[in-house]
Amino acid sequence: MSKTILLPEAHVSEIVQMALSDHVSFTDIQREFGIGEKQVKALMRDTLKSGSYKAWRRRVRSFGDRRATYK
Repeated sequence: MSKTILLPEAHVSEIVQMALSDHVSFTDIQREFGIGEKQVKALMRDTLKSGSYKAWRRRVRSFGDRRATYK
């Protein structure tokens, strides 16, 4: 069962692009689309291939450990 909320395809695509960017935080995504960090992660899990999702999460965690203001 998917935990993501229903969004127009254009919004899903834009959220994925923003989440993949190293310069956009979860706070920025929440401000623009009204969905939180857990929902973004669920959306990414449902949208990306398994390996791509895992690589994205590793990168987000790695950057998050180095910069407190990153995702």
